[in-house]
Amino acid sequence: MADTYPNFAALARHERVGIDYGIALRMSLDAFALVAPHGGGIEPGTSEIAVAIAADDWSSYSFEGLKRSGNGVLHITSPRFDEPLCAAVISRTNVVITIHGEHSTADGEGVFVGGRDGPLGAAIDRELTRKGFDVRTHPNEKLQGRAQANLCNRGASGAGVQLELSRAVRKSMFESLTKTGRQHPTPRFGDFVAALRKVLHES
Repeated sequence: MADTYPNFAALARHERVGIDYGIALRMSLDAFALVAPHGGGIEPGTSEIAVAIAADDWSSYSFEGLKRSGNGVLHITSPRFDEPLCAAVISRTNVVITIHGEHSTADGEGVFVGGRDGPLGAAIDRELTRKGFDVRTHPNEKLQGRAQANLCNRGASGAGVQLELSRAVRKSMFESLTKTGRQHPTPRFGDFVAALRKVLHES
């Protein structure tokens, strides 16, 4: 489905900050930034995952849909995502890791690893697989995060990692994907976060 807005400036002219959307930002060490460009109600669960992986060690950024319904209109695809605070975070970051949510119900509990940083992506693949996650390459090339303009590849290194999480695997990490349910993570959430943090610390 095509985006409603081609860029952030167009979105900001029609949507209200603090009512329709919000931005959560924490700046820290510049080795990594965990970015959820479609957080809150847009791709539920991605904000919580990004923030938990970053914790106090690395920067985190979330663009969050706050509407009661219809948050999909706030989706700006990664190559065109240009919100200024996000740009400021990634401009000082070596490697960007983006967390996305897949909406297809045909993908089971798939975790799709993409991006241009092959070695880091492979390390994440191995650790998540060891933790029992179903890790794959997305069959849709447009969702593999390979384009240089993709958000995950705009850090100083020019190569990052994109994680597309199926709806089913995100549901397994929370009591539910509602705003209230996402306040209650499951052990599966802890496994995922621990796996990513282990790889990033070792990198």
